[in-house]
Amino acid sequence: MAARLAEEWFAICGGCEVTILDIGEPLLDVLKQVEIVHMPVIMDHKLFGQTGENAEMEIPAADVGLISGGIRNEEHKKLALEMRKKCKILISLGSCACFGGIPALANQFSTQELVDKVYRDSKSTEKDGLPHEQIPELTDRVYAVHEVVPVDAYLPGCPTTPDMVANALLSILEGKPLPALSSKSVCDECPTKREKKAVGTLKRRLEAPDFKPGAPLTEMRCLMEQGYLCLGPATRGGCGGHDGVPRCIRAYMPCEGCFGPLSEKANPMVDMMGALSSIGLDPKQIPDRAATFNRFAGAGRLRPAPRR
Repeated sequence: MAARLAEEWFAICGGCEVTILDIGEPLLDVLKQVEIVHMPVIMDHKLFGQTGENAEMEIPAADVGLISGGIRNEEHKKLALEMRKKCKILISLGSCACFGGIPALANQFSTQELVDKVYRDSKSTEKDGLPHEQIPELTDRVYAVHEVVPVDAYLPGCPTTPDMVANALLSILEGKPLPALSSKSVCDECPTKREKKAVGTLKRRLEAPDFKPGAPLTEMRCLMEQGYLCLGPATRGGCGGHDGVPRCIRAYMPCEGCFGPLSEKANPMVDMMGALSSIGLDPKQIPDRAATFNRFAGAGRLRPAPRR
């Protein structure tokens, strides 16, 4: 009997749904064993019944549930509760679901400040009042899914990797334990060479790093030591897939931090300040440190700063 799969998306760009398609041929093995009962991105299942006959949102019962995106409004919150109620196993898919992601950068401001900026203070906005018909009420901030409902597994990344999605689904279908997240940092998995000392100032990301195209990454010097802000010291590893090389580093780019903090209790701000100082870079060169160091993990960490 095929396992029943449900999926919902909240505050997200849709990249994690594209990742499911990017699984490629292994997806055929998954689909042979799965019946998709609810997935807005690919099927027209109405939350209030096919003719709108229901008073409450409802999804079918499922063996596995995937949620992508953070929780930004009351409708998301109700759907998260419904997914938890109807799914035996619930998985947070991608950085937005796991940590709030890019949308959670908005947690540095109050909801009222955001509404005023978008609907009242923007020069390009006609001041015609606020949308109010059939619009769900915004929550006070962006929440990661596990802050609202219990979650059984996390697949971080912006987007997460096709390998992780396929391995998680196949593990569930085969009755195996879900793969654990890495306990290492991106720096632990990075093959570049280090000299324990950086150049004097931070460089813009648009400047090309010093490397020889086609040469092994073991011959390239650590990008942070070259002067590029790399969040590898404060970011969980595991994004490399089959060869273990972190995805951004493989593309000769510094880590963006999308796999989240090293642990639930880790403080990326503290970790990054220490890492920068240890190689002679001044953290004060980064003007927006709280947002930069918590770029993908703002749900539980970013709050409005006291206004002066």
